[in-house]
Amino acid sequence: MSRTVRDASAAFGRAPLLSALSVTTIAFSLFAFGLFGLVALNIRAALQQVDERVEIRAFVDDGTDAQALAAAAGDIASFPEVQSVDIVTKDDALQRARKELAEFSDVFQAGVLPASIDVHLKPGHRDPATVQQVAQRLQSYPFVDDVRYGEEWLVQLYRLRNIAGVAGLALGLSFAAVAIIIIAATIRMAVLARAEEIAIMRLVGATDGYIRRPFLLEGFVKGVLGGLLALLLTWIGMQVIDQYLHFHTVFFSPSMAALGIAAGALIGVLGSALAVGRHLRAV
Repeated sequence: MSRTVRDASAAFGRAPLLSALSVTTIAFSLFAFGLFGLVALNIRAALQQVDERVEIRAFVDDGTDAQALAAAAGDIASFPEVQSVDIVTKDDALQRARKELAEFSDVFQAGVLPASIDVHLKPGHRDPATVQQVAQRLQSYPFVDDVRYGEEWLVQLYRLRNIAGVAGLALGLSFAAVAIIIIAATIRMAVLARAEEIAIMRLVGATDGYIRRPFLLEGFVKGVLGGLLALLLTWIGMQVIDQYLHFHTVFFSPSMAALGIAAGALIGVLGSALAVGRHLRAV
């Protein structure tokens, strides 16, 4: 193992410019992947914020007894899909309408808006099918006049969410494949630069595994360095977007950042394995 580390370190010292080129290539390949991941993360966060606003509003008949309304609210709160239930009186509905639609505050008059039961669902239970089922159960109460939950809007939201997920997975795999190809080509340059040394090692009886190990370690180190540099460039890109475009973007969590660096190391090892394996088959 010490010989492997020594050989890998020597490779960096013999060709510093080539090593720097490899690290930079890995970094920019992962940077493109990181930017895509950052965009996907922020789209997901935006959709999550919209998803949290999904609610069902059951409008109740005028003159509904307050005790019956409270009992129904308690019953609805026991539904497994329900996170919370709010009873909105006529006065509360009027105040909310005047606050949310301040430009039309003069239009609303006392008593013009009905009381309602607002139902907020738990995460994982906000898909169109579940929302529709809960809405139908609310409609079964005799004093409920109408139930609204923005059915068309909800269906479009989940359709967009599914499209974004499929497109994100496809583009992510494409970026990863391109990164591996670019990295393999870059590391192959390092392999070709040491072609004579590899040929001599084969002549003196060195096994393929012995020859591969320094290159795999070299690829691992370059992948880690490239991952760290890509993470830094992605963070700088996020700061530029926040400052000049006035967007509030979400950055990778520490676990996601560590996963990205690990992905860089894995890609570096895979690229080295492909390049070295191809060369060893040719000699």
